[in-house]
Amino acid sequence: MGQYTKGIRDGIPIALGYLSVSFTFGLMAVSGGLAWWEATLISMTNLTSAGQFAALPLMAAGGAWLEMFLTQFVINLRYALMSLSLSQKVDGSMSTLYRMILGFANTDEIFAVAMSNSRPVGRVYLFGLATMPFFGWSLGTLFGALLGQILPAAVVSALGIAIYGMFLAIILPAAKEKRSVRLVVGAAVGISCLFYYVPGLKEVSSGFVIIVASVIASAVGALAFPVKSS
Repeated sequence: MGQYTKGIRDGIPIALGYLSVSFTFGLMAVSGGLAWWEATLISMTNLTSAGQFAALPLMAAGGAWLEMFLTQFVINLRYALMSLSLSQKVDGSMSTLYRMILGFANTDEIFAVAMSNSRPVGRVYLFGLATMPFFGWSLGTLFGALLGQILPAAVVSALGIAIYGMFLAIILPAAKEKRSVRLVVGAAVGISCLFYYVPGLKEVSSGFVIIVASVIASAVGALAFPVKSS
């Protein structure tokens, strides 16, 4: 089996998972005022679920460029760290140009699959691994955006709840096993509630709330559960 074909095969489960999540993004984007082609273009040029969902309310509210930049920087900073780690796993076929191209497709799931290989991975395998998830994410958004213009408003609103189920599915298993995760999640929830209920803080835009909650909750987790150097 060729390396590209192997990458395609390994990427199919990721693509299937992306279909449902990006479908919800397409629905929410259209309901927020974006055209179907705008929603699809966003997914084709970003490939970051958390960043895209966080950007929707900012775009709908006409948020400032600085707010959008800081929100995306905080949310997507982990990709820089994952790319550094993945760079130690690739073989000599990965030139600087190929590293830059594949850095675009270095999602959480693609990173996990690539790192799980027992041997160093090359550019052909990584391109294959990224192909199906890219099309799954883009096509799911397209389908969701188109159906969002056809389905009744009540159905679109109900399907929009799926994203919250996805986040709960990510958080709850880890929170059950690790006290550090429970602390960070609890801190983020508490900070978000302060911005939602406290007079004055309620006026802060959602983008800056995400930034503040993410930074403070991460700092609390780092201070309470520092990683010991070996």
